[in-house]
Amino acid sequence: MKNETKTIDFKRYSSIHIGGTFEVLVINEIEKENEYQDFQIIGRANNLLISPNCKKKFAILGENFDYIEEKNSLIYVGCATSSGKLLTYTRKNNIANLEFLAKLPGNLGGLVKMNAGLKEWEVFNYIHSIKTKDGYILKKDIDFSYRETKIDTIVYEVVFHKELGFSKEKQNEFVKMRDNQPQMASAGSCFKNPKNDFAGRLIEAVGLKGHRIGDMEFSSTHANFLVNHGDGTFEEAISLINLAKQKVKEEFGIELETEIIIFE
Repeated sequence: MKNETKTIDFKRYSSIHIGGTFEVLVINEIEKENEYQDFQIIGRANNLLISPNCKKKFAILGENFDYIEEKNSLIYVGCATSSGKLLTYTRKNNIANLEFLAKLPGNLGGLVKMNAGLKEWEVFNYIHSIKTKDGYILKKDIDFSYRETKIDTIVYEVVFHKELGFSKEKQNEFVKMRDNQPQMASAGSCFKNPKNDFAGRLIEAVGLKGHRIGDMEFSSTHANFLVNHGDGTFEEAISLINLAKQKVKEEFGIELETEIIIFE
């Protein structure tokens, strides 16, 4: 299957329900001559905040990169594969360690790029290697940390170590943790947790839990979730983000760093 384009309305497509309508490149072939270097991969747009006036060029991986294969005690997963599909596969095949994918939205490409997870469970704990246009790169050669990687190219495939022993108890525990999070439109955690602290605690401590500008709010359920009550705008979201950064810096001397990826 060749590359194509499709029109995406980010107000409907993105998890935070903000953004304009853009022509998006659907990639079904690994690049050869850096032809995708000007494009930003957006996956399922679960942790993105995009201005309707953004001039960036966006792309998604197409169905050629939606697969799960096993060989030599490794699991090869295309980066257009959803977290839900991989979780179902591991459950059916009694594969351990990826139970934390329960209710963690997104495609594998995005989850790898931001080293997604829940508390101490994160994608890179179980990775063997990734595949880019330059071939396979071993985990030890990748610069990654909490909710962050220094991968600056498209990841087409992720390879996991295979270990048997799927745990329904662990899966249920992760589901329970995520059920405590707001169920409204949001982009997940707004800020990364600072070292030895929690962004939600800091936002609550400066009086912003439940604080609302227009239709955007720091959730009264969990202060680190920026939620959209229906018609929230990019400007309202940015105003809240900047307000939290300012107040937390003034009160605690801590620079909050966004976990949400912003394109203006």
